[in-house]
Amino acid sequence: MVKLKVKTKEDVVTKWVEEAPKRATYYGKYTPAAADDWEKNAIAAAGIYKSAVQAANIDKLFAGGIKRVGASKFKRKVESVGVSRYGPGITAAKEDYEAGIEWVLAELAAIDIPERKPRGDPSNYDRVRKIGEALHRKRLARYAALPGASSS
Repeated sequence: MVKLKVKTKEDVVTKWVEEAPKRATYYGKYTPAAADDWEKNAIAAAGIYKSAVQAANIDKLFAGGIKRVGASKFKRKVESVGVSRYGPGITAAKEDYEAGIEWVLAELAAIDIPERKPRGDPSNYDRVRKIGEALHRKRLARYAALPGASSS
């Protein structure tokens, strides 16, 4: 087994705060173009959303809400406020990001993964599976530990 090489929380957060705001131009150029895909994909996900929440007619309510605002509002809001708020939003979210990424980095650092095989070897997927399963278990455990979470 091999340990993943995981950067420190401080290094990850510092890089995010320093580098992400520099992407505002990229955000402004490409995010509005994704509005149509966002609307189409969000509506296509309505069935999955219904299964997740198990409420009557939730799929129609979800898709109706997406259709009501549509891609045009998404694009308009990105262009009118999103670009100018992107960089400052990243900076303002430093503490939230730091708190949110801390458990992920700690979990990654604790995972032993199988040795890498030659390119194309199907067993390489075991490395990814092991990481995904560990993060999923940890995420569920964290949600279960929240105040008000059901123990059943």
